Amino acid sequence: MGELDNGRQFLGVSMVRYFFLLWLAFGAAHSLADTVWLNNGDRLSGEVILLDSGILVFSTPYAGRLHIQWSDVETLSSSKELLVKEGVDQLERSKELDAAGPGMVRLVNGEAPRAVPLASITQLMTPKPFVEDFLWEGNIDGSLDMKRKEDDSDKLRFKGTNRLEHGRWRHRANLETEYETENQVKKEDNYTLEYSLDRFITEQWFWTTGYKYQRDRFEELERQREIGTGPGYQFWDNELGRLDLTAELNRIRYDQKLQDDFGVTQHESESLDTGSVNWDYKRVLWGSRFELTTTGVVHFPFTDQVDYATRGDAGLRYRVNDWARLSLLFEFDQVRGLEETYTEKRYLLGVGVGW
Repeated sequence: MGELDNGRQFLGVSMVRYFFLLWLAFGAAHSLADTVWLNNGDRLSGEVILLDSGILVFSTPYAGRLHIQWSDVETLSSSKELLVKEGVDQLERSKELDAAGPGMVRLVNGEAPRAVPLASITQLMTPKPFVEDFLWEGNIDGSLDMKRKEDDSDKLRFKGTNRLEHGRWRHRANLETEYETENQVKKEDNYTLEYSLDRFITEQWFWTTGYKYQRDRFEELERQREIGTGPGYQFWDNELGRLDLTAELNRIRYDQKLQDDFGVTQHESESLDTGSVNWDYKRVLWGSRFELTTTGVVHFPFTDQVDYATRGDAGLRYRVNDWARLSLLFEFDQVRGLEETYTEKRYLLGVGVGW
């Protein structure tokens, strides 16, 4: 019985080891389904992420993301579906790519395979279905400004964005906070929270509803709440970037903190209705090393005192690796009314993370 039990244990361990090795082999084969052959004779296994601006972004389990000059590629193969762009506007969906000799690749799309020169291909990207079933994208950028002179000051800022898509729904949540002290005395303390929910009606049209809350403990305008709703249009959303425009009707409520002639603090509230146009643009450049973004809104209040009010930002991020970013962000606010214009500009240079 002892030998039989030992034999059973040995057989069980062997079967577990066999299935484990089989699982590893299957996983490796699945994850390393794409192959790139270089002109110098090297061969790389991994996954094609993106081709843009003459740079092929290729992910490997042993060296992370590689940025390969497209002119250095001899041929390649891929088992996943890709959008292949030739020249300026010829776009084709290919179910897989097969190697086809030096300087060529074969597109397999269910019909007769077609061999094309690599030099004619300007972009490769993974096609995105109608609102990806599940997609989470976000960034957190931060900066610290320290001054040591007659007056010591420390200023800390954080800005975070999140986008979560599933089915026909999309959630967008933003957080911005700013904290400043001068000679260890608090001079600025504010934050902004934003949330919007989008429901896609077609592949490009959607309806959005959003809420925004601002809190400032040191300014006269100490609290602002805003709710808005309206239609939106998504021009594109793929591996290279996105562009959304929305038109909304908004209700804004202001809470102000004022002092009378006797130094007594009083609180007043006021509401305002506006129409607005919002934009959200993103574009990756140079093989996804750089990311150009701009978001903003222009309000047109239903009052004669204010012509318009706009706020927005434009940023450039550099991808250090898969998660670390260096960022340069420019923010602006402008209000026009009663033949006067008020403008405020801010710059944020710092580091961040992205996913």
